[in-house]
Amino acid sequence: MNRLPLSKIQLAILAGAIGFVAAIIFAAPMTRGVASSDTYRQLNLFGDVFERVKNDYVREVPDNALVENAINGMLASLDPHSSYMNAKEFADMQTTTRGEFGGVGLEVTMDNGLVKVISPMDGTPAALAGVKAGDLITTIDGKSIQGLTLSEAVDKMRGPANSQLRITIMRKGEKKPIELTLTRAIIRVDSVRFRADNDIAYIRLTIFNEQTEEGLERAIDQAKKQIGRRLKGIVLDLRNNPGGLLDQAIAVSDAFLEQGEIVSTRGRKAADIQRYNARAGELLPGAPLVVLINEGSASASEIVAGALQDHRRARLIGTRSFGKGSVQTVIPLSGGSDGALRLTTAKYYTPSGRSIQATGIDPDIQVEQTAEPPPSANPGDIRSEADLPKHFESEGAQAKPHVGPVVKPRPGEKFDDFQLTYAERLLRGQEVVSSAIATSPPAQAPN
Repeated sequence: MNRLPLSKIQLAILAGAIGFVAAIIFAAPMTRGVASSDTYRQLNLFGDVFERVKNDYVREVPDNALVENAINGMLASLDPHSSYMNAKEFADMQTTTRGEFGGVGLEVTMDNGLVKVISPMDGTPAALAGVKAGDLITTIDGKSIQGLTLSEAVDKMRGPANSQLRITIMRKGEKKPIELTLTRAIIRVDSVRFRADNDIAYIRLTIFNEQTEEGLERAIDQAKKQIGRRLKGIVLDLRNNPGGLLDQAIAVSDAFLEQGEIVSTRGRKAADIQRYNARAGELLPGAPLVVLINEGSASASEIVAGALQDHRRARLIGTRSFGKGSVQTVIPLSGGSDGALRLTTAKYYTPSGRSIQATGIDPDIQVEQTAEPPPSANPGDIRSEADLPKHFESEGAQAKPHVGPVVKPRPGEKFDDFQLTYAERLLRGQEVVSSAIATSPPAQAPN
């Protein structure tokens, strides 16, 4: 499959080791409007404050630091995803989307001044050392991270291959902090993983980077060779996938759709609406498809899940997704030498017109991993877009919350991955896990 053309601009959803994705447009240079006299008065006010701080603050602060912090403060007051990237951070962002960098392999976000692990990337130093989702990183190389921005903390964790990194983590259920020493490596984000589970093709997407479309094509080719006509269905695992490049999300959706809209974006003006449609030709026409999602499935993952759900091409299984539905425009400043501005300019909508912003996508069948009830949220916990300060409320059509049965193992019964077991048995048309607790008959396998 060829990469989808995106005309004069490239839409992207940035992911990586710095937190949840934000839908991004790489834009042409800005055109400036005419400023009012009141605007000039406010800019003069800023200049007066700048000079006062520069001349009278208790210690000297570099001009560039004052300006950068002022810009960050302005953008942070808007919403959780608008921000300024200096030249180094902009370069790091571009490196991340290419899928290769030096580090330990953690996807993280900020939680009450601490770095919270969303997920360790499979096979990386962090995963091999036993770092777990939900761990809170409190120190890096013996120094507290309090007061650091997320980008600054991530920058400290990255570094040359074979160099060492010491971190202290707090883990729920552990009374004492855990000290770990990790050896950095070149992290190549293998965004697509495939295995044949007898007659089921299991495809996991960990992130949407520049290699995702090609990786999906390879996975499907492997499925055809290893399983062939015995294929009962495909499990597309998007759990804990924080997102990535939008053209890759469109390509993944297109691989399983014959026609129709995949996603639309709507900005401040009516003329800003853009629609992206599937092209004829599925990679595995008619193969039954189940998509696994959870609260860690965000942005580009939700675009794919929403498109396949709205077109009734797949059955969604798992728990409600994160709810990241806004679009950011990345505007390089001075060609990137002064960094870039990341500004929220639009929201995206599923083919049926749903906004998933701050609501997420509900699965068709809600399946919990364990019999235990989900842990109650602590104040300040970030579990969804709705938990982020200054988040946008959802607009447009919204799906009704899940009201069906919740499927889970019986108390005391253990599964390596209950959600996956459920999905595979559903595709095979078997009795849906005899130990499941449900209040209505199980749904039939998707056609």
